[in-house]
Amino acid sequence: MHLANRSLVTAACSTAAVLLAALTGCAPQPEAGPQTKAPGQAGGTAGACAPGKLATEVPGKLTVGTDKPAYAPWFSDDDPSNGKGFESAVAYAVAKQLGYDRNAVVWQHTPFNSAFAPGAKKFDFDINQVSINEDRKKAVAFSSGYYDVRQAVVALKSSKAAKATSLADLKDVKLGAQVGTTSLEFINDLVKPGQKPAVYQRNDFAKSALKTGQVDAIVVDLPTAFYITGAEVPEATVVGQFPNSTDNPEQFGLVLDKESALTSCVSGAVDALRKDGTLAALEKEWLSDAVDAPVLK
Repeated sequence: MHLANRSLVTAACSTAAVLLAALTGCAPQPEAGPQTKAPGQAGGTAGACAPGKLATEVPGKLTVGTDKPAYAPWFSDDDPSNGKGFESAVAYAVAKQLGYDRNAVVWQHTPFNSAFAPGAKKFDFDINQVSINEDRKKAVAFSSGYYDVRQAVVALKSSKAAKATSLADLKDVKLGAQVGTTSLEFINDLVKPGQKPAVYQRNDFAKSALKTGQVDAIVVDLPTAFYITGAEVPEATVVGQFPNSTDNPEQFGLVLDKESALTSCVSGAVDALRKDGTLAALEKEWLSDAVDAPVLK
């Protein structure tokens, strides 16, 4: 072969080799195996939920959000960190299940409506009687349910609402509830009262309105209803509770950031506590006063 031709062939072969290498580099590569995922990363191995080593807001700590005041019977003495009250006890039980002792739990004030509002969160999970529903799931993630909820009606014993035995009996009374709650949803969707319900920023304001007669009755969850009538407004009574769906019961869930890598780990912890009877024991200890109330149908 002529020398000039040989040079052309050599150059062509070199160019082809470069192109082949480039194409190989752009070709789809085998995905890295699960073992390459960092602990705490969603979809990783069992190591993703390694005790005490989750990808938390503060390494080595578990940041838990809740509102202030922290109401009984969910908390005690307005102090979430004392381990007393149902939700405080549940939070520490979940923390222990995840591998964090009490000293590693940091409480953060998070207003109720802010917990499930769109946007990044500064807590690892929030616990504050937040019911799981599809609308809220658009903005945040939820753990498995840790408590099956019933909504109840509280009225002064002297009020006409105290004599209600059915949903129809509540249509002509003035009702109130905290904004953003399923309590308010139950009023609007189930009772459908003739007059617009009063809406309050906090349950404290709703209770004050009840005491002063601004409303005939308020709607809260059942344990709170029994606490209000037993300790805060003894002149009030639990009129009854709303029926709950057997197919899709209302549940409180721990709230997490929409993109949180901890959701599966936290749900696993809640599931384990339900399975081993811890949740039932804590409910019996802290919510034992929430006995059956008449069902308003």
